[in-house]
Amino acid sequence: MEQGCERETPGTRPVTAEATAQGLAGRLRRGLLAALVAAAVAVPLAGAARPQAPAPPPAQLPPPAVAGLDATYAAHRANAAEAARTAAEHGYRNHAAIERALAKRQLLYFDGRGAGLVTEVLGDLAHADRVAVLVPGSDTGIDTYARFRATAVALHQRLTREAPTGVRTAVVAWLGYETPGTLSPSVATTGRAKGAAPELRALVRDLHAVAAPRARVSLLCHSYGSVVCARAAGGLDVDDLVFLGSPGTGADTVADLRTRARVWAARGAADWVEHVPHLDTALFGTTVGFGTDPVSEEYGARVFSAGDGGHSDYFAPGSLSLANLTRIVLGHTREVTR
Repeated sequence: MEQGCERETPGTRPVTAEATAQGLAGRLRRGLLAALVAAAVAVPLAGAARPQAPAPPPAQLPPPAVAGLDATYAAHRANAAEAARTAAEHGYRNHAAIERALAKRQLLYFDGRGAGLVTEVLGDLAHADRVAVLVPGSDTGIDTYARFRATAVALHQRLTREAPTGVRTAVVAWLGYETPGTLSPSVATTGRAKGAAPELRALVRDLHAVAAPRARVSLLCHSYGSVVCARAAGGLDVDDLVFLGSPGTGADTVADLRTRARVWAARGAADWVEHVPHLDTALFGTTVGFGTDPVSEEYGARVFSAGDGGHSDYFAPGSLSLANLTRIVLGHTREVTR
């Protein structure tokens, strides 16, 4: 048989080289995703099931616009202090130290139970003209909160330094959902994002109710956080939606997000997420994977430069990525380097 000719078996349709390649690609996609889930399931559960510090239930308050920001901050600070005392009494000293530090900050929300939920404000939210909301990815909880907070501090410092005279800024570090573990089945599905989306929508409504009139709100969504933001995007009153180091968002294109916001995407040159298969398929009764790469041309986002950094470097002080994020939040979009 000559090379490139079709093979035909009596009683069947011809099998072309293209069809064979497509079948192989499909099997490869399913195999890669199955391997991802299988590897996650195979990780010992001891780490995921480690004992967590006991804590009181969160303070029950009306929305900040009704309770007032000062009262909201005070109530959640008091709850964090109580959680710290409870953790210390049960021998969780490191956890207690983290909660004692939180008890001195501007908390829109705090819940010390389980892995923990924290919404912290940096800056004067009540008078802010530009508000950036940071949405974290996997493995973020109270025990790792300092790492997440450092990104908010870096952005807040740069915004404060570069904001034009008369423009006031605030940054909100939103650990408002139970993030998946990096090595867990949930990190490859939209399940956690589906549960988090209503909470993120509620936060944005609250921010518009307490910030300056016509305040611009930007969502900066890292890694799995981009899946959360995409899930919440429809009808969300934000000006900019930014995906950083995204494994995919669960949407095939920007149009599928159904948002009026400008949609941005970036990936550092050394970010390992580049090697994650940008696919999705039905597997084990759920959809695994997140589809189109947000920095690809077919997705349709405004792709900007993130420099040479890795997966955790998007907010590194002095980085090109942080410079561009600052420009986006301030509305200086023509200065963003593509």
